[in-house]
Amino acid sequence: MEALNIQKRVKKCNHFAKKERKNGKIPGVLYGSGINSFMFEVGEIELNNQIKRDGEHGLLNVEVDGSIIKALIKEVQREPLSHKVIHIDLEKVDGNEYIQTEIPIVLKGEGAVKSKGGIIQKEKTSVKIQCKADNIPRSIDIDVSNLGIGGMVRIGDVELGEDFTFIEPENTVIVSITTNNSEFDEEDDNEEKEDAIL
Repeated sequence: MEALNIQKRVKKCNHFAKKERKNGKIPGVLYGSGINSFMFEVGEIELNNQIKRDGEHGLLNVEVDGSIIKALIKEVQREPLSHKVIHIDLEKVDGNEYIQTEIPIVLKGEGAVKSKGGIIQKEKTSVKIQCKADNIPRSIDIDVSNLGIGGMVRIGDVELGEDFTFIEPENTVIVSITTNNSEFDEEDDNEEKEDAIL
């Protein structure tokens, strides 16, 4: 895993943070067991590339003052309109320790559902799991292609490896399939009119 280079910073004022962002630097903070927390800055391009590759809750190797630290992305703050990263929180972790983190949900087979007239209701975009820091999945893929109208997938329906545990209740709905009721109402109305004519 390629290390992400960060530089410690001292100044704390918001004005300085804004100046950093204008210069292509993103401010952040790193904390965790066994270290004194510190603020840092990191290149915007390098950070964005890292997030695209490993996700917003992935594990990073960060290089600071010549040392490599394993760190988990705990929070990414974005500007509401542009969606640009404006701040990042990192937590130092041990690769073998179990951590709790949030993993994005990726649906597969959506086309098959839509071809049957189904409307996909994504109740959750991510789920919380417990796993080893070195074994964080990039995403949890769920195949919905075989779901019919009224079908759903709950957390308890998703199989993970032995080293992974869901933190949320098993009956939590991740995705459900509905339909456009107005279309069915219209069909029923047409059938009633036909029956009346007959």
